[in-house]
Amino acid sequence: MKKQIFIGMAAVILFIAVPFVFSLFYLNLLAEILILAIFALSLNVLVGYTGLVSLGHAAFFGIGAYASALLAKEWSPQFLLIILASVLIAAAAAAVIGLFCVKTSGFYFLMLTLAFSQMIYSFVHQSTTITGGSNGLSGLPSPLLGSVDLSNPVFLYYAILLVFVIVYIVLSLIVQSPFGHVLIGIRENEMRMKAMGYNTALYKYIAFMIAGAIGGVSGALYANFNGFVSPNDVYWTMSGSVLIMVLIGGAGTMIGPVLGAAFIVVLETIVSSYTTVWTMIIGIIFILFVVFMPKGLVGFAHMVQTLTAHRLPVSQKGAKTLVNNEANQ
Repeated sequence: MKKQIFIGMAAVILFIAVPFVFSLFYLNLLAEILILAIFALSLNVLVGYTGLVSLGHAAFFGIGAYASALLAKEWSPQFLLIILASVLIAAAAAAVIGLFCVKTSGFYFLMLTLAFSQMIYSFVHQSTTITGGSNGLSGLPSPLLGSVDLSNPVFLYYAILLVFVIVYIVLSLIVQSPFGHVLIGIRENEMRMKAMGYNTALYKYIAFMIAGAIGGVSGALYANFNGFVSPNDVYWTMSGSVLIMVLIGGAGTMIGPVLGAAFIVVLETIVSSYTTVWTMIIGIIFILFVVFMPKGLVGFAHMVQTLTAHRLPVSQKGAKTLVNNEANQ
C-alpha cells in the first residue's frame, strides 16, 4: 500500500512538472488523455468491476458535455459550478436509465444501453433550438475558477489534473471498500451473491449511477477543453472507443483504463498523421490485443513480472550449483 502511495505521489509530481518541460501540443495531448482516462475509469466501474458490458456509455459523456456547455452559456462559466451541476444531471439521467437497464444482463443489457444512448443522440441531433442540432454548440465562454481565467492552457490543464486525481482517489476507495467487493462478487457469480442475501439489483443500480455521474464529469471537462460540443460526442462510436480503452488497458484494474486511454489517444495521434485509414489500423491492433493479450496491458505486465520472478530463483540456484561444483573440483 505504501509503495502504491509513493508511486502515485511521484506520478502526480511528474504531471505537475509537465508544463515546464513540454510544449503546448504535448500539454493539450496529455489533458485530453486525462479527460478520456476519467471516461474510461467510469465505464470500468461497470465493465471491470460489476461485469456489465455497456455500449451506451457515451450518453452520459454527452449529457455532461451538453449540460456544461448550456450552463456556461446561459448561467455561469464558473468551472466548479459547471462540473458539479453536470455531475448531478448525468447522475439523474443514469438513475432513470438504470431503472430499466439493471433489470437485464449480458447481451440484453448491452443492447438496452445502446438503445438509450441512441435515443439521446437522436434528441441531441434534432433539437436545433436547444443543442444546435448537427452543428453542435460552439462559442462557449472561457471557464473561470474564481477569478482565474482557465482559457490559459496551463491553468486548464492543472484544473483537469486536479479533477482526475480526485476521481481516481474516490473510485479507488469505492472499489476497495466492502461495496466494491460486492460488485466484484456480482461479476464473478451473481447467483451466489443473491443466495448470500445481497440485493444485487440495488448494487448494480448504484454502480450504474456512479459510472454515469463520473462519465458526466469527463464530458463536462471535454466541453471546457474543446470549447465545442457536437452530436458525435453522444454517438455509439464514442461508447465503442472508450470500451476499447478499458479492454486494452485492463478491465477490473484502476490503472488499466488510464493506460488504455493514453495508448489509444497517442496511437490515434501518430497513425492519423500518416494515413486516412487509421481507424482500420486501430481495429486490427484491438483484435490482436483481444487474441493475444486478453487481460490488456496490465495483465501482460503481471505475466511478465510473474515469469521473471519464477526464472530468477532458478537462475540463482543454477549459479549456486555451478559454484559448488567448481569448489569441489
